[in-house]
Amino acid sequence: MSAARAALRIARRSAWRSRGRSALIMVMIGLPVLVITAILTFIATATVSGREGLVAELGAADARLMQAPAGTVLRQEPNGASWDTSGEAAAPERDVAEVAALLGPGTRLIPFNAGALRLGAGRVDALETDLRDPLTRGMLTLTEGRFPSVGEVAVTPTSGLRPGDLLRSPGAAPLTVVGVVEHPHRPSLRQVVGPDLPLLPLDGFWSPGEYGTGWLADTPEPVTWADVPALNTAGLYVTSRAMILDSPGAPVRSFPSEVQNTVGLGAMVIMVVLEIVLLAGPAFAVGLRRRRRELAEIAAQGGSAGHLRMIVLADGLVLGGAAALVATVLGIGAGALATPIAARWGGQAGPVDVPWTPVLGVAALGLIAGIAAALVPAVQAARQDTVSVLAGRGPATADRPGWPLAGAALVLAGLAATVVARRQPGTLWVWAAAVLVMIGLVVLTPWLVRFTGRAATRLRLPLRVSVRDAVRHRSRTASAVAAVMAVTATVVAVGIGAQSEYLDRRNAYTSARPTGMLAIWGGTMSDGAWGDLRAETARRLPGVPLVAGYQARDTQGRRYALRYTVRWNGIRTRRSAAIGDQALLRLLQGRHDPRAAAALASGKAVVFDAAAVRDGKLTLRAGSTSGPARKLEVPAVLATPADEHQGGALLPRALVEQAGFATAERQLYAMHRLPADSTLWHDLTEVTPRVKVAFEEGYRQVPSPGLWSWLVGALVLVVGGTLAATGLASADMRPERSTMTAIGAPPGTLRMIVAGQALYISGLGASVGMVAGTVTGVALSRPMTTHGAGDPATLAIPWPFMIAVVVGLPVLATVVALIPRARPSLAPRRL
Repeated sequence: MSAARAALRIARRSAWRSRGRSALIMVMIGLPVLVITAILTFIATATVSGREGLVAELGAADARLMQAPAGTVLRQEPNGASWDTSGEAAAPERDVAEVAALLGPGTRLIPFNAGALRLGAGRVDALETDLRDPLTRGMLTLTEGRFPSVGEVAVTPTSGLRPGDLLRSPGAAPLTVVGVVEHPHRPSLRQVVGPDLPLLPLDGFWSPGEYGTGWLADTPEPVTWADVPALNTAGLYVTSRAMILDSPGAPVRSFPSEVQNTVGLGAMVIMVVLEIVLLAGPAFAVGLRRRRRELAEIAAQGGSAGHLRMIVLADGLVLGGAAALVATVLGIGAGALATPIAARWGGQAGPVDVPWTPVLGVAALGLIAGIAAALVPAVQAARQDTVSVLAGRGPATADRPGWPLAGAALVLAGLAATVVARRQPGTLWVWAAAVLVMIGLVVLTPWLVRFTGRAATRLRLPLRVSVRDAVRHRSRTASAVAAVMAVTATVVAVGIGAQSEYLDRRNAYTSARPTGMLAIWGGTMSDGAWGDLRAETARRLPGVPLVAGYQARDTQGRRYALRYTVRWNGIRTRRSAAIGDQALLRLLQGRHDPRAAAALASGKAVVFDAAAVRDGKLTLRAGSTSGPARKLEVPAVLATPADEHQGGALLPRALVEQAGFATAERQLYAMHRLPADSTLWHDLTEVTPRVKVAFEEGYRQVPSPGLWSWLVGALVLVVGGTLAATGLASADMRPERSTMTAIGAPPGTLRMIVAGQALYISGLGASVGMVAGTVTGVALSRPMTTHGAGDPATLAIPWPFMIAVVVGLPVLATVVALIPRARPSLAPRRL
């Protein structure tokens, strides 16, 4: 029998004999593999490609064409599409005959209009098409009832309706529900489908995939990319079967992108392997401690140092391979099962898709990490003194003098790289530098354990015994401390970066209106239509004071917007200046400001952006979708707005009229909050569809709850790694515990010794990790919060999160270590 085969058999038998330790090692190795595999499978399954979604997109049709609004310039290309709704060249709207003529003789078209339907106080997505037509076959699956005809609708399951129910849309005849249909890939879709629906007007909003008027086409010849430019010129957005099947692959990435992706992948691989090795390493060390006599007997019978190394490495191969295999299977299953469940809550799900290349790469990574975790114990096994082990004496631990210097050099190199990476765009290079710092600290950890162990003489007996034992077994302790350090550093860095980004976004928030202001805007309309809209608004908002705003027009009646550009929190922001009187100024300031009121009355602009006023002037650009642009310079004064993050400007009517424009009332403002079930917008659209209603909510975003999910992950890794190390310490300290029991030490003292190991390991790892993570987090804050040259970085420390990680986790690990009762043992001691 070959030595390798014998080593594998010994490893398999040892793993089965110590099932608890083997399960712990497999969990430590397999958990990251399972999570990453599940995420990869979930993303691949939830991503519906054009080919996979072809039937749901087009049914049995050859193409779908959506009519763009007048004034829209379309341009479709194989790698994307663009459209500009402010174009001057307006393609006329096409009827069915004209569209059919563009596609050639023999073309058959059926309506396909996507929009919204008003139901009570809300609205629901609606699709106006005939599901009985063969062209729509496969777009929606019938699960109950039948497909609708004229005056009937089908609904998706999330609507809560069943066949026989009635849908009542204001101003239209009731619609009878006759069927329940489901989208093949979007089970959470809430939609009403029928051949004749009272769709709401688009009100200028158009999206070729969601809203718009169009047709499904059965064409004699496939609609290819060569046909697209002519159809775009005719104002038609095209989606065809031939285009989807002939879509090119992903565009070729540039060299810098390739380098960044390679660096990012390498950094991720190093961090994953490092964490697995540090977590599973103590568990392999447990096996080495318990098998030391077995290995010594093999050596005594002629086994070489290479044979001993092979046996211990075989443990890593067997357990790492089994963990990777089981985790890969479970990860694929978890990702495949989670996708349709998640799709029920939103999103989409396609056929089960496993990205085999990255999945197998992750499995191989787990196998390599298992072997790497067993590497240090294998080297220790090869170097053990056979005579000392057989005599029952513990091995002596010696440090290599060059390792602390190498670790310090790596840390200094990583810090220098962090300083350079902080100035680079993106966070990738910062993380790459952090990996270098982390490796250096891992190399330094045995020296840190020995250095901090000098304070043991000043501690009470249980803690003194714990720290001295940790120092005596530095190989075991350093691995656990480094694992805690790596987790803490990563979580602290993410916390600082995320909090800095949140604070930067909060500071970047700006609005031209104070919080709590209701705004109603009328578009291009006659004075009579505006009068009706104003009267309806007053009727719908009884007792609410309404303040007028005005619209600028030139002599030809073309509407103009008066805008200026200002930098806010480092970002170029374009604002529209309002036109109004003293009443509107009082609303914008939230009080009466005599100085600002006097400036407005004298014909000056009142500006709330300090950077926009230069030498007492405000530079404006008057722009129109149908007229030439103009540049204006008007006298201006600075004033204080109602809110801290409020900007904007208010122009008096006289100033605008002196610039050659006419003014017409087309806006209404009020400090009024609408109830949640308000139907004001729907009520006003019945007067005219050219109305918009907006309410300024203020900054509503809260810090990401995902930050605390990192704390949960750190909790599992820190507490799990610490308990694994304390379990090893408890096994190694059996002779010391026997001696203490013999001289009368109570069980509480024995528990305090084990808990002291947990406190020392987690406390030292968290302290070092906090320092390393803070350095990386500060470096991350710059690329995450800067938006160009001259924009200062935003730095924020999430103190509750930091305290929970750096203080809370070690305390929790210590408390958990106190729970098991340390049973006194009277193991014999060999002298």
